[in-house]
Amino acid sequence: MKSPAFDYEHFFELTADLFCIAGYDGYFKKINSSVSKILGYSMEELYSRPINDFVHPEDQLVTSKVREQIYRSKPLLNFENRYLTKSGEIVWLSWTSMPVESQQLVFAIAKNITHKKEIESQRNSLITQLSLLNQELRQLTFSTSHDLRAPVNNLLSAFDLIDDRKIEDQDTLDLIQLLKNSGRKLSDTLNKYVDVLKERHEKETSIERVTFSQSLKQVLDSIQALIKTSNAEIQAEFSEVDEVDFNRAFMESVFLNLITNSIKYAKPETAPQIKIRSQRHFDQVKLTVEDNGVGMDLEKMGHRLFRVNQTFHGHTNSKGIGLYLVYHHVVGLGGKIEVDSIVNQGTKFTITFP
Repeated sequence: MKSPAFDYEHFFELTADLFCIAGYDGYFKKINSSVSKILGYSMEELYSRPINDFVHPEDQLVTSKVREQIYRSKPLLNFENRYLTKSGEIVWLSWTSMPVESQQLVFAIAKNITHKKEIESQRNSLITQLSLLNQELRQLTFSTSHDLRAPVNNLLSAFDLIDDRKIEDQDTLDLIQLLKNSGRKLSDTLNKYVDVLKERHEKETSIERVTFSQSLKQVLDSIQALIKTSNAEIQAEFSEVDEVDFNRAFMESVFLNLITNSIKYAKPETAPQIKIRSQRHFDQVKLTVEDNGVGMDLEKMGHRLFRVNQTFHGHTNSKGIGLYLVYHHVVGLGGKIEVDSIVNQGTKFTITFP
């Protein structure tokens, strides 16, 4: 039985997704009207210029590297990058591409995920604000309960200095005793509040024996695609010490944010090289994460480095959250974090565990 004829061209044009056929020479060979509608360029403009011209400048290098892998017959799944429309707006696209080496062509479909990225950004901002507010409220409650104990204890000490034998008026004695009892109850209540707050904090951030190598493996497994597309080289040396008392989730967050930052702020045309090492220094454990990226001017930026919503290199994908989280994970559990950095020579973070 003969198969019915279909108008594939009609299907090509009907879809809201971006359908593209690109050549190994880096130019579009066939695109549907959705590409023109979303990017704002005419068909003639899109066919006449290299595809990379339409990619956001900060994503051009990684896009070129990914394209080279496609040319080596490696299909691409769910690769996200940014394009600039003719009017200068940023559009996020998620690509699935399949090479046909015999024809020197790449067949690709892209979905416009700009709205999804905006929602993610808003959600991350709200989570950060809520976390910050919650932390500030907790700290205020802890500080208030803690700091009020000193004047209350001073008041109780003052009562103890009063010689009751020299007071003949019974009403005055009764009043002093009442104030003493009230002061002791207030002191007991404040102590109880402080103990409860400490206990809750310790439960939320349970301390356990954490293995650097295992935590790092968890993180690297979760960002394999990013490491591959950026050609990042990561060297880890934990032979001197591989365990520390810390919070497991916090440790993975520290690795994740420092490594992704190193990849994000790599020098143009230079593959990121990240060296991670642990050392024992007297009775303390130190962890260093060093890269060969763009670095930063600490005289200008150092005082803002670990604050929330701080970005320093104009990277569109930066939200100013990562280093804020790293700092509070480390300092919140009694550790210390230091930074050494030189512009165009890289950055080194040193974490000292308590």
